[in-house]
Amino acid sequence: MLKQEDYTHHISAQFNSELEGLRNQILEMGGKVERQLADALAALTAMDSGQAEAVIAKDEDVNKLEMLIDDQCSSVLARRQPAASDLRLVVAIIKVNRDLERIGDEASKVARQAMRLSEANSASPSNFVEIRHIGNHVASLLRRVLDAFARLDVDSAVSVVKNDSIVDEEYGSALRSLMTFMMEDPRAISGIMNEIWALKSLERIGDHASNIAEQIIYLVRGLDVRHGRLEELADQVQKLE
Repeated sequence: MLKQEDYTHHISAQFNSELEGLRNQILEMGGKVERQLADALAALTAMDSGQAEAVIAKDEDVNKLEMLIDDQCSSVLARRQPAASDLRLVVAIIKVNRDLERIGDEASKVARQAMRLSEANSASPSNFVEIRHIGNHVASLLRRVLDAFARLDVDSAVSVVKNDSIVDEEYGSALRSLMTFMMEDPRAISGIMNEIWALKSLERIGDHASNIAEQIIYLVRGLDVRHGRLEELADQVQKLE
């Protein structure tokens, strides 16, 4: 006959396994969108419509995984009714899941701009300098925040939030630079507008990476730092240590 303590241990082990499975699925999804972003940037700078189409097609896989993770989180909430830190983990996973799906959407938008540039078949007057720079920065933020989630590293998460403000500044500078190209050569307006739309998607990816970093802080420290002042963020985290 199964004793009560054995039954409780069995249920607890199952629950822990479910939570670990959700974390692993989020990391799997993170890997997919990270590859999407890298391929979209490569397609854009090479104006490769074939590679761009492949990026857009892969977005369906990300969407399906998002729905699967959402369903599993809903099931855990309904069946397990988790409390305290376990509840924070499930809530954080739900929100991270949403941000990762939106990163996939933005990567697809970058790929669509690559297709439009390929169809126009005209050289970029900017030589994609701004795209390459901000693209590399945003890709680094995404990689770092996924690593921070895997290790539950609050310090790295704080660093990602701070670095997103740098991306915002770089985005403004890049827009001014691209507008100069348009004023100097009206024939370049159409192509430059495609680059501007791609840059906007990259800036939004940086925002989503920052959102994920905020969820890591919430998960580990129970501290909601959304809409908080950036200069107070590190101090707030340290007070809870």
